Amino acid sequence: MTDSGIHEIPNFKIGQPVTEAQQAELTAALENGKAVTMPGVGFPIEPAEAALLDPRILAKAKNVSYNPANGSVGGTSCTGAEAEVLRQFIARYSRLAGELVASLFPAYKGKMRLLRTSFRPAEIAGRKSSWRKDDTRLHVDAFPSQPTNGNRILRVFCNVNPVGKPRVWRLGEPFEDVAQHFLPAIGRPLPGSAVVLKTLGITKSLRSEYDFIMLKLHDAMKADDAYQASVGQTPVLFAPGTIWICYADSVSHAAISGQHQFEQTVSIPLAAMQDPGRSPLRILERMRGRTLA
Repeated sequence: MTDSGIHEIPNFKIGQPVTEAQQAELTAALENGKAVTMPGVGFPIEPAEAALLDPRILAKAKNVSYNPANGSVGGTSCTGAEAEVLRQFIARYSRLAGELVASLFPAYKGKMRLLRTSFRPAEIAGRKSSWRKDDTRLHVDAFPSQPTNGNRILRVFCNVNPVGKPRVWRLGEPFEDVAQHFLPAIGRPLPGSAVVLKTLGITKSLRSEYDFIMLKLHDAMKADDAYQASVGQTPVLFAPGTIWICYADSVSHAAISGQHQFEQTVSIPLAAMQDPGRSPLRILERMRGRTLA
């Protein structure tokens, strides 16, 4: 463990027993805004799957997506037998990620919900996108169309690059510092806007004031060139075979370079946290002095 925003589990093997003391330590690190990392864990790739480590499998999206709820796959140009190999490939990672979270953070077991899984075979460095979609800029994650109402966005990443290329991140300042910087300029949502957004199908449920603020924080961080250039940032290299887990809604992060990555999104109910007071919702409510969700 270091003070760099990383809490490392050295020599960890999938399936090994984890003591209650270790589980408590890992949960505290995660909820305190650390990225929990497992170097060398790896994700075994079958010969038929190795051919899928290629940007050619993408359609127009930057990633292939998998829905654990119904087994559907989107964002790929693969068809037929190859599409089925791809589906099983991503599904296998999704299961591994879910089992890993349940093992390391048992307080979340039975309460968490697996959301979308993504596979990103394209190099992120040099990719053209709008500033809002540019993940090489520091940001915290928020869902535009799926309000969380304060539930957490946990993500399980794995670098499966076959030629030794690391996934390079930068970690920014703690969430509360981010909020102190940007929150004063963020007002309130327009009265009735949440109902309008849901009625138009822009959101799948009513957008809370918390979700409104989180989206504004995400955008304000990415849009502020001066902030991006001046705020303290720690570079982190995730070597191939590394799995790392973080609350992406509170960890200020930017993905600078790298190719071939899995990502599993997990929804964690606020009540499942060991210390809900460290959640973005509770931090923002203390700063605003009122209930936000």
